[in-house]
Amino acid sequence: MEADKNLQIRPDLFYKVDIAVIGAGQAGLSAAYHLRKSGIEPGKGFVVLDDEFGSGGAWQHRWDSLTLSNVNGINDLPGMAFADAVDTMDTSLQANLALPKYYEQYEKQFDLPVIRPVRVSEVTDRNGRFMIHTNGVQFTARGLINATGTWKTPNCPKYPGWDKFLGRQLHTGEYKGAQEFIGKHVIIVGGGISAIQLLGEISKVTTTTWVTRRPVDFKKEEFSIELRREAVASVEKRVREGLPPSSVVSVTGIHVTPAIEEMLLNGVLDRKPMFEEITENGVRWEDGTTIDADVIFWNTGFRHSLDHLAALHLLNDKGGIEMSGRLATQVSKDPRIHLIGYGPSASTIGANRAGGAAVKELIEFLKL
Repeated sequence: MEADKNLQIRPDLFYKVDIAVIGAGQAGLSAAYHLRKSGIEPGKGFVVLDDEFGSGGAWQHRWDSLTLSNVNGINDLPGMAFADAVDTMDTSLQANLALPKYYEQYEKQFDLPVIRPVRVSEVTDRNGRFMIHTNGVQFTARGLINATGTWKTPNCPKYPGWDKFLGRQLHTGEYKGAQEFIGKHVIIVGGGISAIQLLGEISKVTTTTWVTRRPVDFKKEEFSIELRREAVASVEKRVREGLPPSSVVSVTGIHVTPAIEEMLLNGVLDRKPMFEEITENGVRWEDGTTIDADVIFWNTGFRHSLDHLAALHLLNDKGGIEMSGRLATQVSKDPRIHLIGYGPSASTIGANRAGGAAVKELIEFLKL
């Protein structure tokens, strides 16, 4: 729904709800579904605030070449299968079109009170309620479920010489397609699945150099359920100790798909260690070796979008947030706050499970 559809906006007033969900991606919609199923009244009992102009979360910003045949991590939302909204047999469908279509139908199917576009700038605490400051409708809530993900906060490490480079630098979130790099030498930085997928695409049309901080652990065996559980448990242990979360991939390594096998055979995955400095025309390593390049493409991940919660002082001196609860979604310092899509729930399937657990625990804590 649009921000003014059911509300007469008064920027000087704060509209009262019991629970506010911030973000309408996989995690936020999962939480909204469970709130609805728990009997919390949409609109008065809870709202979902989203800063996008349409449904789809971060999926609507992915590159066009990411199709259902090569996308990593689509999971059904609770109560409605992806296949109910999209022809999943057509693997050529673009993820940035198929997922938004699914999310839009999901919101309509369960009549979820998503208000957009509304950007939450700050959340403060006053007299036991959260004051949610936005660029539109203002809200006050007893409980908070934050599901803002990471897409809006790219992590781009600025190595020495960053400002000297005369070529182009971009991050994963700015990628449109390999064709824009034809005839250019592209240095691709990063050892995650996105970096490897995009390296594969770009290397087919131009010259590439692949750089990572650490060697990539390629796994030829299938990931077992036990291995996945161990990886998630490792991340969960960190956040329960108040440490910054690590990625699940950093624990499991990269599974060798047929596409990656082909890249290994063709020498595309000829990894070089991280350079020491960026020069005007490329990069330089510690031993003095240099490479000229036209583009430095940073596939260096994202950080959790939590700046709007800074006034609540959730971060500890370790640089993390100590989490508790059944699935480590509850902020230990303030049990009225749940973070989903953070730590062990930072995956589509993890977000689904965490949405249900967070809702149950928050309803019990608030005695709704």
